[in-house]
Amino acid sequence: MSYRSDLAYIYDGSFDGLLCCVYESYYKRELPSLIFSHSELQETLFPVKEIETDIINAQKVEDSIKSSISSEALRLVRLCYYSCEDNRELVILNFLRLGYKIGPKVTSMLADDTVCAITDIARSVSREGHFYKEFLRFSDYNGALVAIIEPKNFVLPLVMYHYCDRFPSEQFLIYDETNKHALVYQNFDRAIIPLDHLEVPKACEKEEKYRALWKQFYNTIAIEGRINPKLRRNNMPKRYWKHLTEFHE
Repeated sequence: MSYRSDLAYIYDGSFDGLLCCVYESYYKRELPSLIFSHSELQETLFPVKEIETDIINAQKVEDSIKSSISSEALRLVRLCYYSCEDNRELVILNFLRLGYKIGPKVTSMLADDTVCAITDIARSVSREGHFYKEFLRFSDYNGALVAIIEPKNFVLPLVMYHYCDRFPSEQFLIYDETNKHALVYQNFDRAIIPLDHLEVPKACEKEEKYRALWKQFYNTIAIEGRINPKLRRNNMPKRYWKHLTEFHE
């Protein structure tokens, strides 16, 4: 029996919602030509079908990925979901359909276009998450630590545990200016919340002194004869410099 493909799915944008799209595709024998969230409305000639988020169905899909494919497959799916790729939902659906058919070895089939696509996306997201564990600078505002980032992908879930474990007794906020969300941590509670705008106050005198000390340290440890601008740009891409204290005058 063939699958119906002349339709588009729309969902709430959550990871559980996306898993429900996978559930709907299988149980209704549908292969949507487009999947998008309410926040990313797109014009389409296909009839649009709204997929309700059902936590039970989402859990069934998540469990089936781990049991029928592998935990590594679920990791790739999560990372791809956090990406900025416009077609990430279809990439995930196509990968899972192949995975349910092939089994655990699907993640090693890098010659396959579907597997290659999700692997490349996942690698890019993971790499950016790693960078933001290194290239993130906090400033102190009245006892609260605040950092601003402009990632290409939604990396807050990838850095959340790193910073919560690193600063367990602090209160801090990491604002994602690209995706308009913030990671908030206080009194051992953490949450990622939508936040359209963040306006920070002028840095106090103490904070300015800390910034000056950090710049002095950065410049002091540099070895003039070994400065390599090209290598630095490779290891510390220029798009991260905007929010790095050591590069500010």
